[in-house]
Amino acid sequence: MKLTKLVLASAMLALAGSAFAAGDAKAGKAKAQSCFGCHGVNGVSTNPSWPKLAGQNANYTAKQLSDFKTSKRKDPVMGAQASGLSDQDMADLAVFFAKQKVSLGGADEKLVAQGKKIYHGGIKDKKVAACMGCHGPGGSGNPSAKFPGLGGQHAAYVTKTMQDFRAGTRSNDPNKMMRDIAARMSDADIKAVAAYIQGLH
Repeated sequence: MKLTKLVLASAMLALAGSAFAAGDAKAGKAKAQSCFGCHGVNGVSTNPSWPKLAGQNANYTAKQLSDFKTSKRKDPVMGAQASGLSDQDMADLAVFFAKQKVSLGGADEKLVAQGKKIYHGGIKDKKVAACMGCHGPGGSGNPSAKFPGLGGQHAAYVTKTMQDFRAGTRSNDPNKMMRDIAARMSDADIKAVAAYIQGLH
């Protein structure tokens, strides 16, 4: 019975993911011009507080844009940017950014060993699951489940995101997954795993 439920849940996630997959990269490039100011040309932001979009799976990006538009995810700048986007606009933008090359950063050598340990093995005594379970061993994410790719993402952005989940100021994670995990992590845990993610590939 449990296996049947798991198979059905996986199938539903895959079908849900396909709803965002009908974008056109060429149309997305034309629509992305206003995105480049913050997220950088072709999705490689130079400000570490703003996420890199290059190489991010399209299902995740489209979902985030939809969440900004409907205020499930709150940000005054992104809410305004997304407010005028149609579903097709979101799909086009998402596919364009997904096709761009992932940009890696360097990992802080003082933190990388601890960050690697958390990413690949979790924190057993705090009941923190390994990040790679959802985001993949190399940080490529899980497109059908709309779990983001993390490899190469700015450490500062990952740190802020985790802190927002922990504080509950970001709450668009399915079934409170990220909020529950972040609630069990210290600032040092978050900083270490974020540093590792920045150089992950």
